[in-house]
This record gives sequence, structure tokens and C-alpha cells, in this order.
Amino acid sequence: MTSLSERLAAVRSAEQGAPVAYPDPHAAASPAPAPAAGARAATPAPASMPPAGPASAAPESRDRVSGDTHRFDDLKAHVHNELLIQLGPQLYDQNMTQEDLESKVHAVLKDVMAASNRPLTSTDRQNITNEIADDILGYGPLEPYLRDPDVSEVMVNGPFDIYLEYQGRLTKVNGKFNDEAHLRRTIDKIVSRIGRRVDESSPMVDARLSDGSRVNAVVPPLAVDGSSLTIRKFAADPLGVNDLIRFGSLDPRSADFLDACVRGRLNVIVSGGTGAGKTTTLNVLSSFIPSDERIVTIEDAAELQLKQDHVVRLESRPANIEGKGAVTIRDLVKNSLRMRPDRIIVGEVRDASALDMLQAMNTGHDGSICTLHSNGPRDTLARMETMVLMAGMDLPIRAIREQVASAVDLVVHQTRLKDGSRRITHITEVERMEGDVITLQDVFVFDHSAGWDANGKTLGSLKPTGLRPTFLDKMSDHNVKVDPMTFAMSG
Repeated sequence: MTSLSERLAAVRSAEQGAPVAYPDPHAAASPAPAPAAGARAATPAPASMPPAGPASAAPESRDRVSGDTHRFDDLKAHVHNELLIQLGPQLYDQNMTQEDLESKVHAVLKDVMAASNRPLTSTDRQNITNEIADDILGYGPLEPYLRDPDVSEVMVNGPFDIYLEYQGRLTKVNGKFNDEAHLRRTIDKIVSRIGRRVDESSPMVDARLSDGSRVNAVVPPLAVDGSSLTIRKFAADPLGVNDLIRFGSLDPRSADFLDACVRGRLNVIVSGGTGAGKTTTLNVLSSFIPSDERIVTIEDAAELQLKQDHVVRLESRPANIEGKGAVTIRDLVKNSLRMRPDRIIVGEVRDASALDMLQAMNTGHDGSICTLHSNGPRDTLARMETMVLMAGMDLPIRAIREQVASAVDLVVHQTRLKDGSRRITHITEVERMEGDVITLQDVFVFDHSAGWDANGKTLGSLKPTGLRPTFLDKMSDHNVKVDPMTFAMSG
């Protein structure tokens, strides 16, 4: 069964034949925002890639609605209460079909609105109906932004401040919650659906929406000015390699090279900063895995959207209210080794699970892929060393580096540039130990020499360095060949 918000969207679309008007995300921004990094239907945080074109004009009706969001607060409160009184437990009846639930909600809303003696225009009546239905069946004032394919991230800073990442730029909008209690109810609705909780004793939580969008919530006392909610939207139809090529994150040569590396069972780390697009790139790399292999994915909040048939998805679990029952990424990595995986994909390595991931890569589980936060390829290996030390094994640094050099074949580093675009800036081979240092060799590097255009958009691109990686022999053992011209420098 689809989520309640999806039910609502389906009925609305059938009844009205057009999207609902809501505040224009451009309203609070003086200059028009630059096009986003490839955001599209509920896009990933990695969700969006570099700008794809000029921003389209928002409908005029959104501008008219944006200034009137609080004109009828007393009427909305009355209608909302009447709806709850008349429907009550029916809203949570699992045996009710989506069509019946939507029709009941709209029928009762129509009756209650008709019984109101307050004169309303048809537009005001429709707007109030939409807002109440969003609150009952969805996520209240966030629903319009969650439906907008050009919005890649929604950030709530307390009940009265909502910001969007709209086409790659931050924009404040006029939407707001009624009060802190209204915002907390919305957060509880999100996290309770996947068995998580958030309260004063556990004031931080990672969760996800039904479409895989990533949710983080922090509530008082940690959040001083009211609860904070961040939703990074993911595409129902995730971005593919052709999308990354179209947005400029990759070019056809580097895309073909990464395809060959994954099919050739190289161990790959996707690195980058927050919001750089690592999960999108991880999804794309995972799409290159042959369909006849068994894949085990391990994540804190299940976000990966693999198209292969033989995929086992595992998700970590926080401790319960007694502080027991936690299942960490490290626990899941250990367990995955007993599940006969051909590939292990870890959404993000951020702690002692790095040691178990290295062990897996070094013990026959070639072709594993993971992501890791870092500032560059060299920093990626340094962070991996630090996280291995977090396991408390008291290993000498040289032993750790030998493990890393033996396990990791390739680092794909991604950066979010100042124009809002996400670009793969390094495809780097991890070669071997020379003394106490791991040697790295860049195969493709982003060339910044072209500079920026008049609109502040980068003109650079990813280019080969002319060096051939030494792991081509390892790839050939898996019957994967790479055209030597892939590494030829452009004239």
C-alpha cells in the first residue's frame, strides 16, 4: 500500500488535473537561483547533480497564495477538529483502501466547509481543503515542497522557518507550522512509520520517508530554537549514468571506465563532502554490477535503489529506550560475510566498521563499494586509517596502511562546487606501499583551468591524466578489457 501522502496526491491530481498552488520558492530570494544540480522527482542528495538549464518561471498563483497562508487559521483549526471528530479511528484503519480513505476525507472536508458560514472564494476554499488534507494524510506544510521535483532538500529551523534547496540554491519560503507542537507531531509521524522514536531522552534521529528520502531530526533540548528537521529527497526514478553525463559530473570515457572497474570487481570507495552526491554516484556504480550476482547493501537509513533482482537490504537499528538492542553498521558488515555475498555495498563507513570492510575486501569479497566523508583521495585513506584505529585493535599504522593498500583499488572523489553543481573531481588508483606511504595515481582529474562563465557556472571538465592504471591486469582476470584510448589526453 502506498503512503497516505501518495494517496492524497493521486486523488488531487485526478480531481483537479493540475498541481496544487503553493508558495513560490523564489519569493524570498532576490536574484533568481541558479539551476540545480540535476534535481528531479524527489531527487537524491546526492539527489541532484549539476545545473541542467535555466530555471522556469513559477505559476503566478503561487505568488498570490504565498502571502495568504495564515489568513484563515481559526477556520482551519475548526475544520481540522471537526474532521477528526467525524472520522476518528477510520483514519488509521488498515483495512480501508486508499480510494475509500481519500474519498472519506474529502467528503467530510466538503461537508464541514459547506457548513461554515464564513464567505470564501473558491480558491480560498480549495487552499484550506488542501492544507488540512496535507496535515491529516501527509506532512502538513511540507507536502507541497516534497511534491516539487525541483526541490532537492527541505530544511526546517523551528516551526516558523522553512528553507529549501531549490535548483541548487538555498531559498527561504513562506510556509510554516502552527507552533512547535505541530512540528513535533509531523516529526513523530515520520519516524514512527519505520519504528524509530525521538523525544527528550533520545533527541536525535535518522529516518526515511516511504520513497527513500533521508530524514534527520533534532528536538529540544539539543535544538535550542525549536525542533530542526532536514529532508533530503531522493528520486522515485534514481539518476542514472546518462544523467550524470548530461549534468557534466562524468564524461562518456570516464563513465565507461567506471563501468569496467565495477564489472572487473575492483574495490571502490566513493568519497566527498556532505551533499556532494556520493549516494547518487554509489547508486550509479551499483547499477553496473551484473544481474547474476548476490548483492548485500548495508545502510543506516535504507536509501540505495538498486535495480538488480538479487539484492538483500540491511538497515542498522538504534538502541531502544532502555539503551539496548542497537545493531550497528559494524554488526551488519560482520553478519553479511555469512550471507554468501558476491558484493557488499555499505552506504557510509564512519566508524570502526572500516576495519571489517577492509577485512571483507581482503578476504575474497572483491567488487565491494562504500562511501566515506573526506576532502580528497589522500584524505580518504587517512580517514580510513583513523576509523580502523577506532576499532581498538591497537594495530601499527604500517599494518593498517598495508591493509588499505591491499584492499582498496580505486577512489572516486566527488565535490560540490561553488555554483551548486556536483562534480566527480578525481578518479584515483590506490597503487601500493612505498616505504610507509601509500602511493596514489590519478587516472582522471577535474580540470579547473577553463574558469567560470558570466553566471558563475564552472566551465571545467573531467579529463584523463594520460596514465594507465596498474589494476588493468586484475580486471582482465575477470574478462574485462579497457580500450587504451580511454586514458589518452585530449589534444
